[in-house]
Parts: sequence; C-alpha cells; structure tokens
Amino acid sequence: MKHSIGSYPRVRVQDDGRQVVSQAGSVLLVETVRKTGLDQAISRALAPWRKPRAVHDPGKVLLDVALAVALGGDCLADIGMLRAEPAVFGPVASDPTVSRLIDNLAVSGEKALRAIRAARAEVRERVWRLADRQAPDAGGQVTVDLDGVLVIAHSDKEDAAPTWKRTYGHHPLMGFVDHGPGGTGEPVAALLRPGNAGSNTAADHITAAQLALAQLPKQYRRGRRTLIRTDSAGGTHDFVAWLAQRGRWLSYSVGMVITDAIHSRALKVPESVWTPAIEADGEIRDGAWVAELTGDVLDGWPKGLRLIVRKERPHPGAQLRLTDADGMRLTCFATNTSGRPIAELELRHRLRARAEDRIRAARATGLRNLPLHHTAQNRIWLEIVQTALDLLAWMPTLALTGTARLWEPRRLRLRLFTAAGQLVTTGRRRILRLARHWPWTSHITTALERLTQLPDPG
Repeated sequence: MKHSIGSYPRVRVQDDGRQVVSQAGSVLLVETVRKTGLDQAISRALAPWRKPRAVHDPGKVLLDVALAVALGGDCLADIGMLRAEPAVFGPVASDPTVSRLIDNLAVSGEKALRAIRAARAEVRERVWRLADRQAPDAGGQVTVDLDGVLVIAHSDKEDAAPTWKRTYGHHPLMGFVDHGPGGTGEPVAALLRPGNAGSNTAADHITAAQLALAQLPKQYRRGRRTLIRTDSAGGTHDFVAWLAQRGRWLSYSVGMVITDAIHSRALKVPESVWTPAIEADGEIRDGAWVAELTGDVLDGWPKGLRLIVRKERPHPGAQLRLTDADGMRLTCFATNTSGRPIAELELRHRLRARAEDRIRAARATGLRNLPLHHTAQNRIWLEIVQTALDLLAWMPTLALTGTARLWEPRRLRLRLFTAAGQLVTTGRRRILRLARHWPWTSHITTALERLTQLPDPG
C-alpha cells in the first residue's frame, strides 16, 4: 500500500493575536547596540541637530533606520517594521520626522558625515577591544580592501550616469576590513560617485583610503600595521606614490595592469626562476607559478616597490586575453612588503577576492539601490548602510561562534532575526519567549548570553 505525502496543512488565520513579537531575534542587534555603546556615541554626535523640545533623539532616529536596513529594509519607510514593535525597539519616529532629519543632515554636508563617521570609529575601537583575539588583525596587521560597486538607478537621480557596464546609476568606492577566514568584514569607507566615475581614479582611491584609515584605531596607523589592498584599478602612479609616501606605517598590495613592458619582461623570466603558487592551506597550487620582476620595468615607480607576476594554466574553455602568453594567463600586483616569500605575498593578494563577498553583503543590506533623489541625501544613506553592516559584523564577532560567525546578512535574517516570540509580563519583568521548536533558538539565546556578559559602556 502506497502512502502519499499530503499537501500543506490548512490553518485558520485571525488577526486578534496579542503579545506576539515579529522579528524577535532582532534583540541580538539591539543588545549589540547597547553593549557597544553605539546608541550613546551617535546620540552625542548628532546632538547639534536636535531641535529644542524635540521628542525624538536624532541619533536614535538614524540608528533605527540602520536597524531597519540591517533587518532587510531598503528605504526610509521600512522603519515602520520597528515602529510596530515598541516593546523591542522603543518609541520610533514617524516617517515625516525621519525624512526631515535626513534632509537636515544632508544640508549640513560634510559636518554631518564627519559626526557620524567619528561615532562609528569610536565604537569600532571599543568593539575590537571587546573582541580581543577575535579582532581582525591577523598577525598584528589589519587589511583594508578598496573596491568599486555599481549601484543601478531605476529612476532619474542626481549624479546618476551611464556606467562602464552600460547600465545607469552610481559607482561608489567602498572600503572593507577583511576579518579573514574566521569572520566576515566591516565597512570603513563609502565614497559616493557618479556612474561614469573612472575605476582607476587615483584621487578617489586616496580619499577612500583616508576615510578607511580614519575608521581604524590609532595603533593601526603606524608601523605598517595596516595593509591597503586593491585590484588593478588602484595600480596608478599617483595612488601608489601616495601609498609609498606613507611607507613607514602603511603596507600596500595593489593589482597592476599588464602593460607591454610587464608582458615583455615576464616572457624573459627563466623557467627556473618561477616559484609554484600556493593555496591558503599551504599546499602547492598545480598549474600556477609566480616570479618577481626586476630591472627597467620598475622605472618610474616608487623605491621599494616589488612587482610580482603570476602565470597559470587557464581553466578549460577559458578565453585567453591579449596580455596572456604561451597559453598562460598573466596577472600582476605590486607591494612594498619585504622579507616574505613571493608565493605568500601572491596568496595574500589573491585573498582580496573576499571583498566580493563584502560587496554582496552590502547589496543585500541597503546598497541594492540608492532610495533618495539628491546626492547629499544618498551620502547620508551610505552612512546608514555602513552602520547597518557594522552591526551585522560586530554581532557575530562578539556573540556567535563556529560557522555561524560566517553567516552573511541574508542567512542571519532567515535563521536568527525572523524568529518569532511571545512577550510575557510578570510583575515588573518583561520576558521574550522564543519558539522552542525553532532550529536556531539556541543560537539566539547563547549569543544573547555572551552579549550580556560583556561590560557595559561608560
């Protein structure tokens, strides 16, 4: 006898539920805000924008928008999902109040941006102290990846323009701290640019690097404790010269375009000089080799620059480029790091690919589009997006362990933040009861316990 699997069960739906909390798992983000002191820092930073007799604190309003974005919102009106849960998020401003604040901050321009950035930098230093050995400083060095992001505009917005991919929108330049294989990453720079902004504009890379460095604790701004890493868009004479001028306290690893001179010099490297490339586990990479180029190919570049080229057999079916040679694909990068094998340096540069993961997370967290019309408003929006991404990086760093620390925003929302709960009031205590059958309830409760054990700011 065959037993068929039934369809979905039928349930009767009513709208008279009480004390039910949606997005109950978002208490993880709220507790992260409290323990890191982000609420206090942004409140102090935006105090000049609080009008007399105002009901809502501008810092709380901005942070509420960031929380909505962290939970999956992509416009200012999505703050309504917080307004519906006052037991978790407290009093939340109305949509007109939120819009007025964004407009006021946009009018203030750089002054407002500096205030928000200073608050984020202050809290970042505290988070890294709380994280202790989990702070993103592999071997005592912090890695910052700079990369451009194309943001499509579906309507006419200020500074939207055709992009190099024949789309229409903006081309912000972002910076992310790489947490390495054991974590995700934090945004430390977001420079809003028109869609037709050049990928290899040195002035923009310099500005983005300055914004990123300003976000780091002071101890990482000397003794080469920070590595700036870019793709070939950063391999310009002006940007590399700027990096080299700070060579005493700044390391760099920037991709380089395969010029005719580099191509010609690579062809002259003897086979005996090529060193096998390695993988992250230290194993030799089959079919890939690296070599350091010297001689006149370095003319015109700063002193101390090392030029390392990689050749590898392309994947089956891959189309060769004009810069490839002898059936091998060539790539190149420059660095000022000395005293380490070139295979290790090439692996370190190749791990820049993790920046693509950070960009994917940013697109899923408010960067799918820029929702406001004016550029000044969208600059504030980028700071909100970065604040949301900060929270999505800080919470796993401080509270999650194992593979859960690697979960990207969409998985955090699906498994943790969307968990339902019931609010129970007993005496003077309010208890949020999470669903016992939810597979990831233990992740939430354990993470909250870790956050609770952290010292309070102040």
